[in-house]
Amino acid sequence: MLKIILGFIEVVFYAYLCMSTLYISIYGLASIFPRKVRKVTVAKMNKFAVMIPGYKEDWVIVDVAKEALQQDYPKDLYEVIVIADSFKPETLAALRELPIKVVEVVFEVSKKSKALNKCMEIIGDQYDIAMILDADNVMAPDVLSKMNESFNQGFIAVQGHRMAKNTNTSFAVLDAVSEEINNSIFRLGHRVLGVSSALIGSGMAIDYALYKKLMAGIDSVGEDKELEMKLLRLKYKIEYIEDACIFDEKTQKSDVFVNQRRRWIAAQLSHFKHYFFDGLFHLFRNGNIDYFDKVLQMIQPPRILLSGLLFLFTFTSGIVFFFELTFLSDLFITGFYYWLVLFVMTAITLAISVPKSYYSIKTYIALLSLPKGFILMILSLLKIKGASKKFIHTTHSISQDDKKH
Repeated sequence: MLKIILGFIEVVFYAYLCMSTLYISIYGLASIFPRKVRKVTVAKMNKFAVMIPGYKEDWVIVDVAKEALQQDYPKDLYEVIVIADSFKPETLAALRELPIKVVEVVFEVSKKSKALNKCMEIIGDQYDIAMILDADNVMAPDVLSKMNESFNQGFIAVQGHRMAKNTNTSFAVLDAVSEEINNSIFRLGHRVLGVSSALIGSGMAIDYALYKKLMAGIDSVGEDKELEMKLLRLKYKIEYIEDACIFDEKTQKSDVFVNQRRRWIAAQLSHFKHYFFDGLFHLFRNGNIDYFDKVLQMIQPPRILLSGLLFLFTFTSGIVFFFELTFLSDLFITGFYYWLVLFVMTAITLAISVPKSYYSIKTYIALLSLPKGFILMILSLLKIKGASKKFIHTTHSISQDDKKH
């Protein structure tokens, strides 16, 4: 009976990790191939609302607002709007000296979705495209021009290439590498195969009227994932522009790392439970592959967790195999080679998904922090209860002078 129970648990767990490995391997491999890009069919110059929601972001917000004004796009066709939640009076005064719009918001329970909805209620409907930035994001000067070009190609939702602003600690390097791996697998690889890119929550542009309509029904912590689900359910294709660079502050401390991952994992699990059967229905009823693919993406374990678990199972089963511990091997169905194949596939996928620029001594040193990162990820899983319903603020502290070029 014990062998049957253990065997069932083992097969289910192995099948889950096998599915996760195959998923990232297919898209990771696809990311190394070139992709065809549509030609521009019209030359319309759209008007952008560059919205920057921030909660207690006094340290970085003024520099970010100044940088947002430096686009090589007609000045009368984009407006920078800072949504200020719990900012200091001196910060608000400094912002009001800039040629931007400042929208103050106050909530009993702060959420990014609430801030964005309130902002759009105040600023009106004179915009064509909503460009969403986080309070630490800095756009390259040509981002709005490239976003405009994508909209002229017929897309209504576009994700830019969010990348590291800083790599000043080992955790920041790991966070930067993790983001680039996700860019390769969930954005570039998806688009190469004709599937929608994943949204990240910032560095993204969406048709303003559609964004306002969809966001009106969203009041969650993981607003970007819920928005993505709604877009894909309606069969909108999400584009990814690899050379539209948005610099983003990377996690420098372990406690911030835990908080971020706890929020992300909780949001993913919540959306998976909510959308799984609906995604399955739309797959078979309407052939909506994008929507179901996103549902599958929600159940993917973080890459550091997947690689860590596969290493542990490969290492443990290797000891049992090479030392011929038959009293243990008889209890399990999958042996050393089963786990080794998954671990090697995952390792190769992650290796080819990391940009060449990160193959450096600094990155190799940062890899020594992987065991700590794996343990922190396990701790995040143990603390996810309620994290999808509670606003967890990530503090930012990197000024523009520290931006990674």
